[in-house]
Amino acid sequence: MRLQCEVEVLSRLLPTYGLRGRGRAARALLSLGRPPGAAGAGIYLMVCTARDRGGARYKVQQNVERLFTRFVEEGKATVRLREPAVDLCLSKANVINLKTFLSAVRLAHQGSDTGVLPLSPLVPAKNSDVEKPKTKMIITSRRDYPLTKSFPFSLEHLQTSYCKLARIDTRVLCLKKLRKLDLSHNHIKQLPATLGDLVCLQELDLHDNHLEAFSGALCSSSLQKSLQFLDLSQNQIQALPIEFCQLRGLVQLKLDDNALLRLPCRIGQLSHLRFLSAARNKLPFLPSDFRKLCLENLDLFGNPFEQPNPLVPNIQLKIPLTLLECAARATVNHRIPYGCHLLPSHLCKDLEVAKTCRCGSACLSSFIQITVTMNLHHVAHTVVLVDNMGGTEAPILCYFCSLDCYSQFLDRHLQSNG
Repeated sequence: MRLQCEVEVLSRLLPTYGLRGRGRAARALLSLGRPPGAAGAGIYLMVCTARDRGGARYKVQQNVERLFTRFVEEGKATVRLREPAVDLCLSKANVINLKTFLSAVRLAHQGSDTGVLPLSPLVPAKNSDVEKPKTKMIITSRRDYPLTKSFPFSLEHLQTSYCKLARIDTRVLCLKKLRKLDLSHNHIKQLPATLGDLVCLQELDLHDNHLEAFSGALCSSSLQKSLQFLDLSQNQIQALPIEFCQLRGLVQLKLDDNALLRLPCRIGQLSHLRFLSAARNKLPFLPSDFRKLCLENLDLFGNPFEQPNPLVPNIQLKIPLTLLECAARATVNHRIPYGCHLLPSHLCKDLEVAKTCRCGSACLSSFIQITVTMNLHHVAHTVVLVDNMGGTEAPILCYFCSLDCYSQFLDRHLQSNG
């Protein structure tokens, strides 16, 4: 029986001499078994570390004073021995393996039949058994990229830049502990849906690749909760999917130097977003939901924003309203629950992107659309100038559900500019 974890050996006698016993835990391999060539000897617990691969042995039978297992579900436990008077503090262990190991220690202490105990030979540990798991790997050239060796499963930060990768390595998609993945400066054209299986991923850097789209499936994956930083700058993306705004954990989003023609219509749902940059794209205006954002820093420099003209509306009103439009408005306005088990999927998607009039009512396909000017300081504390003229204003879409609502807005607009 063996267990890999971190171990700290504390002597309970040190405080008696006025000494501090708290040290640092070390990566260790714990083995439960008999010494080699000693068939009749008792069962020992051997602790091997990088400094002492030969290991220190502690007798187990009738020598365990107590097992502290209150935090076993966190991979922590303490084995208190009588002789010598030490506590073996275990941490960062696999929970299942830890429980199994402690059960074996308990049975060995009680003198249970050794035939049923999963004993291991007490031999010196290998370097790989006691080395601290590698959590960070940085590769910045193609020649250094591992072709035959696998990536350590303990990795939390992986950077593979300037490696001319055309796709994401399937071995990377198996690194379930990854928190930061940097694939910048490659030739990646498409993202696999299984990227969303990296449940711990918080930062994803795809800067300077050949991406033409960001999959809606990724937006509906576990990345919804975990992803906080996303860099899609210097790619070839023209539009982001409707599902993109399900990534509600995003704090920083970089979209610079793409070919974006529009931002997601529900971008206001990104309530945690604080840093947004979409400079040097092809945005003619901002979505109406943009005014719901609360940013610390905003950069929209170099976009071909159109000149707003509220007096030239895009009228899409259908009078009288169709039955579908009436039902859709009622569903959204009264917050009636709906789903694909009740409605066709295309109707659900339409309802999710329903427009909102200035009066607060919803409208689906019957509306009046105009663009108005918005000072970007209304949504961001720090604003990078949108042009070389020093402007901090940009056009934003505005919708009206009826002629009455548009007329009221027009009256106020003409009075304020009169």
